[in-house]
Amino acid sequence: MDEKLYQLALNLTSGVGGVMVKHLISYCGSASDVFKTNTARLTRITGIGEVTAQSIVSQRSQVLKEAEQELRWAEEQQVQILFYTDPAFPDRLKRLYDAPALLYYQGHADLNAPRTVGIVGTRRASDYGKETTEEIVQGLQKFSPLVISGLAYGIDIAAHRACLKHQIATVGVMATGSDIIYPSMHQKTAQSMLESGGLLTENRFGSKPDAPRFPARNRIIAGLSDVLIVVEAAATGGALITAEYANNYHREVLAVPGDVHRASSVGCNRLIYQNKAAIFTGIKDLEELLNWDQPERKNASSDDQGQEKKAATHSHPSTKTFLADGLLFTDEESQVIALLRSRNEMLMDDISWQTQIPVSRMASLLLNLEFQGVVKALPGKKFVLN
Repeated sequence: MDEKLYQLALNLTSGVGGVMVKHLISYCGSASDVFKTNTARLTRITGIGEVTAQSIVSQRSQVLKEAEQELRWAEEQQVQILFYTDPAFPDRLKRLYDAPALLYYQGHADLNAPRTVGIVGTRRASDYGKETTEEIVQGLQKFSPLVISGLAYGIDIAAHRACLKHQIATVGVMATGSDIIYPSMHQKTAQSMLESGGLLTENRFGSKPDAPRFPARNRIIAGLSDVLIVVEAAATGGALITAEYANNYHREVLAVPGDVHRASSVGCNRLIYQNKAAIFTGIKDLEELLNWDQPERKNASSDDQGQEKKAATHSHPSTKTFLADGLLFTDEESQVIALLRSRNEMLMDDISWQTQIPVSRMASLLLNLEFQGVVKALPGKKFVLN
């Protein structure tokens, strides 16, 4: 059978998320090899208990049938199924420990565009918010970036529509399956986006917009963006969740300040006050933050551009360094820091499993971070951020 079928089947297996998919393949070699591995051998893989191993084996026949159906639907609807090993899979997501292992993509935009900008905000956008979104998109036109948002009411749809107006490629990240546009009244806009942009989701066909899917969707928006611009946001909501993910992923975050008496400005003003976002007063702020006002380097990778103030670029990803709190961190160290920031204390083996960094190398990484005063070792091979 085609390897794509096994990749999709593994992704559809109940109890096996994106992190575990990558973990299994790193041990077994390929998705097809995972299904050829018996229960006894699966249980010997770090982090895979007997219950999970039995579940994978018992579901094999069923998920392969479901995968065959998914592939047929994908072909009928012209949806690409991108596994994390595919060249077209977004490089920006590959480096994130909690990224999906598989994506459904419909459209023509390059998901590895040299420059990407995420624009998010409240569903209850004011005229000020919508007008500001239009101005931002118009100002981005000279950079020809890929603009990412969530196809939701308010700021999201305003951003997508402004991109269509100004002929900028835009991708909508959905909390549903590829066959369900939510909200349905954005169907026409979504269809127009397919011509030069696209629609992206990690959810299988038929997936409805259940509440837990929206925060998961937000992490993809953050991960795809070199910079995230929050235009309007209330005290709580999806835009602030997306900003939190962006900070954890070492992405730049900009927030548009607003009227202190307006509820839809509370979130942005707080992000700025807490130093979780730089203030956005015009496109020049973005240019200077990302060094986009400097001549573009032809040999720079897509992930390096837009992060020059955080990264010192080298020829190999493993030697890339990120500047934070006056310290330089490698790409792998940054993954560890981001994971500990979101999970608090963790066992070394669990950190290795989640990041897909071998335990042998993880030990030296944690030791180096401990010497720098970034992490603290606890009894029982547990680690926390200092």
